[in-house]
Amino acid sequence: MNKSLFLMGALAFGLSVPSMAQTPLQVKYANTITAEDLTKNLTYLASDEMKGRDTGSEEQKMAAEYIVNFYKNLGLEGPVDGGYLQKVDLVSTSFEEVNLKIGRNKLVNNEDFVFVGDGDMKKTEKTELVFLGLVSDENLAKVEVADKLVGIWAVGVRSNDLIKKVMDAGAKGIVIVSMEGQANFDRVANRYKTLAGKGRVGFPSEVEQRPMFMVSSDKMAELFDTPVEELKEAAKSNPESIKAQKASYQIKKKIEEVESSNILAFLEGTDKKEEIMVISSHYDHVGVSSTGEIFNGADDDGSGTVSVMEIAEAFATAAKDGHRPRRSILFLNVTGEEKGLLGSAFYSDNPIFPLENTVVDFNVDMVGRIDYEYQDSTNTDFVYVIGSDMLSTDLKKILEYNNITYTDLILDYRYDAEDDPNRFYYRSDHYNFAKHNIPIAFFFNGVHDDYHQVTDTVDKIEFPLMEKRARLIFYTAWDVANRENRLRVDGTNTRGTR
Repeated sequence: MNKSLFLMGALAFGLSVPSMAQTPLQVKYANTITAEDLTKNLTYLASDEMKGRDTGSEEQKMAAEYIVNFYKNLGLEGPVDGGYLQKVDLVSTSFEEVNLKIGRNKLVNNEDFVFVGDGDMKKTEKTELVFLGLVSDENLAKVEVADKLVGIWAVGVRSNDLIKKVMDAGAKGIVIVSMEGQANFDRVANRYKTLAGKGRVGFPSEVEQRPMFMVSSDKMAELFDTPVEELKEAAKSNPESIKAQKASYQIKKKIEEVESSNILAFLEGTDKKEEIMVISSHYDHVGVSSTGEIFNGADDDGSGTVSVMEIAEAFATAAKDGHRPRRSILFLNVTGEEKGLLGSAFYSDNPIFPLENTVVDFNVDMVGRIDYEYQDSTNTDFVYVIGSDMLSTDLKKILEYNNITYTDLILDYRYDAEDDPNRFYYRSDHYNFAKHNIPIAFFFNGVHDDYHQVTDTVDKIEFPLMEKRARLIFYTAWDVANRENRLRVDGTNTRGTR
């Protein structure tokens, strides 16, 4: 894009254009964000000593102490009754026993199937497994699902609404195919096996008798003694042609409390201090595998957390020099993202500062790597930006102006597409602000071979590139914090609910 034309456009939209005759003040403080400092902090937070920072673990508490001390040393305030930790009430739910038998096949948990539902029962339930295939009104009219386990085909689509529809039709439970092939399923099963000993972490809730089992397409074919391709065809229009099978299952549940916290550090603004800008990341990861291998989580989301810390240092240094932002800034490192965006959900339901005063959330989740799309590119100075014009068309213009002025990264918006199957807009902590109509921008480096693997380690991080991405976020945040008018909210969450 022609730079002069962009600057003219920026002026037309009322964006603040710095004088070209002198170096803008924010450059001085952006330069305090360095690859060296990012390396130092990430080397500790993603070390083996942290054992993957699993939600509620002692190592997560160690990480929290490190981050809190960093903010204290910057002179940032603790806004939670004078402290920096917002306790998040969570529980760990483990299923001590999950038995599933179809016909004569006694299936093995986390190998033949993974249990993704809920339930707690004293005795074995006996029923039938029927095949529904695709969830449609036509198929539901052909197959009696009441009081049955129901096999559904949901490869490549959102399954929550489909499951609800089948359960509302009276099903006892669901056996779902959500991915093709045993190899794809095995990767998911291995993760569930890792989590099985720790339990599922979430908010306390009443027990719901909702048996739900996930299997591969190959396993579903085996259960119904029917080839996969034949099942696929039957799933579309004649599911009643597939013979029902005898089924039984039993689920035993155990619940324990989990202690975890969000980290909050606050920099009060000047004349617009009642308006709050949030800069967020999640500082937990998934811990240790069932065989003792450490998921260091250097990119996910150690990279985002140390970026937020460095951005905080840049703003705090400016404040000490007498250049406090006009709006207040909340640096927010949340817990439980890997378990379902829990910490950010808790904050948005229990905000320290009123959500109506919250003007934006800049969420930083995985900004240290180069993904599949760019790994063979001649220019890898990129960052994916997601949702920046969903709720405020101002925000994307401000971001692009600051990028073309200071950092010259490729801003890739491909994941903003409404038909994007990855649905990244819903998959990180910014969404719990967006759902309250607070403008957001999610900064992301995309998926790579080490995503959610034990190989996500510090030695793979592209620190100079991460420095550049963090500086872009700082420049954009500086602009939003100091501009005269609050961001307009002129869009809607047209992508529905998560």
